[in-house]
Amino acid sequence: MRTGEFAEWTRRFEDERERRQAQGDPDWSQGATLPAAVWAGIQRFQVGEDGDGANLVGKADRAGDPDYARAVRLFVAEEQNHARLLARLLAAGGIPTLPCHWSDTVFVRSRRLLGLRLELLVLMIAEVVALRYYRALRDGTDDALTSDVAGRILSDERRHVPFHCERLHASLAELPSPVRRPVMTLWRLLLLGAALVVAADHGRALRRLGTGRRRFVADVMASSGEVVRAVLARHGKKDPLETAPEPGR
Repeated sequence: MRTGEFAEWTRRFEDERERRQAQGDPDWSQGATLPAAVWAGIQRFQVGEDGDGANLVGKADRAGDPDYARAVRLFVAEEQNHARLLARLLAAGGIPTLPCHWSDTVFVRSRRLLGLRLELLVLMIAEVVALRYYRALRDGTDDALTSDVAGRILSDERRHVPFHCERLHASLAELPSPVRRPVMTLWRLLLLGAALVVAADHGRALRRLGTGRRRFVADVMASSGEVVRAVLARHGKKDPLETAPEPGR
């Protein structure tokens, strides 16, 4: 791994934190009005964004790169801010948060099974699915507060994916060359399964947001190709999805 590689990411996360503080929160007083199915989807994603990230932080510490460990802490802080924003959005619509959801429990337990590499591979499934969901939420409603919140989260997620890709590129480089591509092929199969589950679970909400189940799954899988190329690239390709056109556009 290149010296100072994650020091750059730390600076980017810190710059974004300062920009976010200067920008301030959305105007919660305007309230939010959404169909019941969309509110239910937001409740489930809010549960998924919530958490202290202690397991990931611990594995990052043991990886032996202080810059990476610092960047992971800043990443976790952004995810916690997403949970806060979604909770405030729900409150603006008079909707309670959920204490838990089965899908989040499955993801969390899967991520904790082995080491950092598996944790990041499972986490990346959630991140790539989230990219498509938050774009649907941003673009598929006339509610100004919801579009604002979803747009802020989407902007963060489009940085999170290349951040994790850089670490996964280095991590998979430690494996024998013939093993790397099958690992990412399996990852894409798991991503497909997750996208199908989300599409089924959030089908009514996606329809209300103007995105059918098939389109949602197809867009998720289209975006995954750039992730695989970045992780497997000989010298690592920076910023997958961050500058690429959004699938389905």
